[in-house]
Formats: sequence, C-alpha cells, structure tokens
Amino acid sequence: MTDRTEAMSPLELYESLMAQGDKVRALKTAKADKTEIDAAVQLLLKLKVDYKQVTGQDYKAGSPPSESSVVHDNGPAADGADDEDTVDPWNVSTTNAKGVDYDKLIVRFGSSKIDKELVDRIEKVAGQKPHRFLRRGIFFSHRDMHQVLDAYEKNKSFYLYTGRGPSSEAMHVGHLIPFIFTKWLQDVFDIPLVIQMTDDEKYLWKDLTLEDCHRFAVENAKDIIACGFDVNKTFIFSDLDYMGSSREFYTNVVKIQKHVTFNQVKGIFGFTDSDCIGKISFPAIQAAPSFSNSFPQIFGGRKDIPCLIPCAIDQDPYFRMTRDVAPRIGYPKPALLHSTFFPALQGAQTKMSASDPNSSIFLTDTPKQIKNKVNKHAFSGGKDTVDEHRKYGGNPDVDVSFMYLTFFLEDDEQLEKIRQDYTSGALLTGELKKLLIETLQPMIAEHQERRKQVTDEMVKQFMTPRPLNFNC
Repeated sequence: MTDRTEAMSPLELYESLMAQGDKVRALKTAKADKTEIDAAVQLLLKLKVDYKQVTGQDYKAGSPPSESSVVHDNGPAADGADDEDTVDPWNVSTTNAKGVDYDKLIVRFGSSKIDKELVDRIEKVAGQKPHRFLRRGIFFSHRDMHQVLDAYEKNKSFYLYTGRGPSSEAMHVGHLIPFIFTKWLQDVFDIPLVIQMTDDEKYLWKDLTLEDCHRFAVENAKDIIACGFDVNKTFIFSDLDYMGSSREFYTNVVKIQKHVTFNQVKGIFGFTDSDCIGKISFPAIQAAPSFSNSFPQIFGGRKDIPCLIPCAIDQDPYFRMTRDVAPRIGYPKPALLHSTFFPALQGAQTKMSASDPNSSIFLTDTPKQIKNKVNKHAFSGGKDTVDEHRKYGGNPDVDVSFMYLTFFLEDDEQLEKIRQDYTSGALLTGELKKLLIETLQPMIAEHQERRKQVTDEMVKQFMTPRPLNFNC
C-alpha cells in the first residue's frame, strides 16, 4: 500500500472507493479520453486491494466496513504522518509554505480536477468568459459538474446551494470567496439559490448562546446580501428558524439520519463517544438542502431538480456522506465545485480565523486598518535585503500579498506581470504590498457601502420562505 492509504481508516477507504466508482461512471458517461478512464479504473482497482488488506473484507457498495474493522486513535501518529495535510470541516493546516497540496487532496478525497477542458466547456455553455476563480484554479476540484452541464444543455435547470457558519458578527474577506463565485453562477445560469446559515452548528461547536448564534446569522446575512444576490432568486435561511417550520425539510433530515450509522459519522468526521449527540446528528441537517423537495415553496415538492454546491474543499466530507445516502432515499446526488482555502495573513499553512483579528482582513476594517495589517502581518516571499531581492527575486508562491491579488485582481495580464516582476526582483515586497492595499481598500469600502443599504426589511424578505423565479 501507499503511505496515503496506510494512513486512511477503513471508512475513509470505503468513502474513497465510493467516490472513485462515481468518478469512473461519470467519465464513461461523458465519453472521456480512454487514457483518463483507464487511469481512474486503475486507481479504483488499487483502492479495492488496499481496502481488502486493511479490513480483510472485499469492497461492496452499500456495505460500509464493520465496527471491528474501524481503526481507533491509539496515540501519537507514526513518524512522517504529520507531513500529511490536515483538512476537515473544522481544521486546516499544512507544513508547506505554499499551502495545502491540492493535487494530493483530490486523490485523497476521490474528486476530479477542474481541468482546462471543463473550464472551456463552462465558458461555452455559459456563453461568457469564465470567472477568474476558474481561470486561476481557485475552484480546482469538482464532483459531477459534467452531468450538470449535460442537463443544462438539454434545457433542464438546476439550483445552487451554499452556506455560512455564523460564529461572529464580522465576516472576513475569505468568507466572501464562495459567495462571489456563487453570485457569478447565479447570474450566468439564471437559477435559484438557497443559502443555509448553520446557527445550530455554531451553538453545538462553540461556546456561544443560541441567541447570539441566531443574531450572528442575521448580521452575516446582511454581508451576504451586500454581495448583490437577486432577491427574486435567493432564499437565505437560518436552521433554527426553518427546520422548525418546514415539515419537508425535517422529513429529509430524518430520512438521512436513518441511513447513516454512528459508525459512519465517527469515521467521516472523527466524532468520539464524548461528543454531544447534536454534533453527531448535525451532518444530516447540512445534507438536507442538497435535495430540492426540502424547499416546496420553491420547487413545488419536486425531488428531481439537480443541486450544485460551490464550497471550500473542507466541507466535502458532508457531501460525500450526502452523495452516498442520496440514491438510497431516491434523490439525485448533488454535484460540487471545490475551492482552495483563503490563507491567513501569516501564511498559507492555515486558513483565516475569525477569532484572530490579525490573521484576517475583516469586512469592517477601515482603510488604515487594512494598510497596517498588510504591511505588518502579510507574510513575504521576498529576500531579507533590497540588494538580495533585486539580485535573486522573490517567491510569489509563498507570498501572501500575491496570493490575495490572485483572488481579487481581475486583470490576468496585470497579475502575470506582477508575478514576473516580483520573481525577477524588479518589484519589491513593499511595492507588492502597496498594490494589494490599493486593491483591497476600495473593494472593502464598496462592500461596506452596499451593506449600509441592506435594511432589516430586506433581510426579512430574503429569509422568508416564498416562491422564487424558477423555470424548470
């Protein structure tokens, strides 16, 4: 076995096998290149061998490994195991200054790379230039995006689902990434969107009151609305509000709960016997918006409308579970588009934290605060002295200011020139930071101005269950 599979639990191997099987079927359906199909089949066969070596059982779809096969935590990791990136819904870390190795993560999670062919196809179907997040590989991985495009080309619509865990009043720029991209998808494909505010999740995981979590959900909704979503096509909901008022939504939660064992959620999410039962049952709540009949006011009870979920890759475990359950309860599997992580100012080893004000540029920061944070805290890929930098150049791959420009600077040619000038030493670290400051200050000021225009009445309108403009 490879080091990677040796480090995986039986349940992780089982999930990877399910995902790889999905990938092989998708490639065959899409009539992909034979070399690509053969490579996917070879990986599937190898995973089956690894699974049998780890569990002593042959892999069988729909039959997860037994309790006796599960590897429990028996102490410190073996030497070298800490080289593996940590990526789960609550923790992201790596020892690599360039950040998480996303190619390895694609293999580990069993997803598919967003390659040039897919980006070109999205451009063709959308009828316009792909979003910079697609052009630059910020959204880098997918599940079943080809099937979504196949359906759309046959005039079959789909809907979008994304979410936000409201743990504080203020959001930072990293939180905007899925919403910026989701708005582009909504505009391009002219489709409805549901946004789940998981205030219940934050109450279960954080030392916060229910009242605070719900208040944060409403405040965060204002920042989301300020991204420019169409009220006629967008429903934002708090779990605390919606699950108690929608029989259909809760029915789907219960269906999902019945088809996922405690053994499975322990393997997928790392829950322990000391975790509260609310955490153990929560994944079913995050899964439920993936199914269209959870929103009868929008889709009229139809359960066959496909769902596309743009999210950061750390949320994928929820939807691997969802995709496993979907066919067993008679629903289509949701498709996904995965983004990379937005790095902390201190470097790409971790993602930003809302609890550390100096790790993030917040949407409430003043121009002066933005300037000070970038100048003081943004990790540099430059050399120690000007002379050394001029001679040897800087490393844009580890420089946080350049990483941020990759997210927010629209002009591809300008970005490439900045990369070349920094690499050659023609552009100094201070000058690069100045370019970032000049990009962020107006962007955040404009967002703050739009947020001021969001009234309580507008929030109520977005968060009221109602019909949306939707042509199926």
